[in-house]
Amino acid sequence: MILPILHYPDKRLRTKAVAVPVVDDAIKTLVSDMFETMYEAPGIGLAATQVDHHIRLIVIDTSEDKSQPLCLINPEIIEKDGELEWDEGCLSVPNYYECVTRANHIKVKALNEKGEEFELEAEEILGVCIQHEIDHLDGILFVDHLSKLKQRRLLEKTRKAQK
Repeated sequence: MILPILHYPDKRLRTKAVAVPVVDDAIKTLVSDMFETMYEAPGIGLAATQVDHHIRLIVIDTSEDKSQPLCLINPEIIEKDGELEWDEGCLSVPNYYECVTRANHIKVKALNEKGEEFELEAEEILGVCIQHEIDHLDGILFVDHLSKLKQRRLLEKTRKAQK
């Protein structure tokens, strides 16, 4: 099922997500719906917060052919180093892209959609995407990494477009 995606500056995007206590059938259904929503959008990452579910769950697929779906439940970055600038966009901030500085290399631990714990090391686009989506779970948008001037301009542009 395609879920509605919240758009900036919707205040619900600022909600801090809570941990998923158990990976049950409802979570598995949400994971499936989030993948369907992300692919349809189209995007390479989606946080549960963006579809108005305020739990620590993200789905990602950075492959060209949608062949590498990755689900991270209760993700936590346990190591990060280096620095990388990447041109980011966001399904909650449509048609807006800006360069953001992130860690170049991360190690994350999470649960998969079966509730099994795993660790993953990621760099470049996958690492950037994981950091971007974890930010969503903490109520942070990629635009928060921009200058106050760029944030103000985006907010004005967004409000005009919504009228």
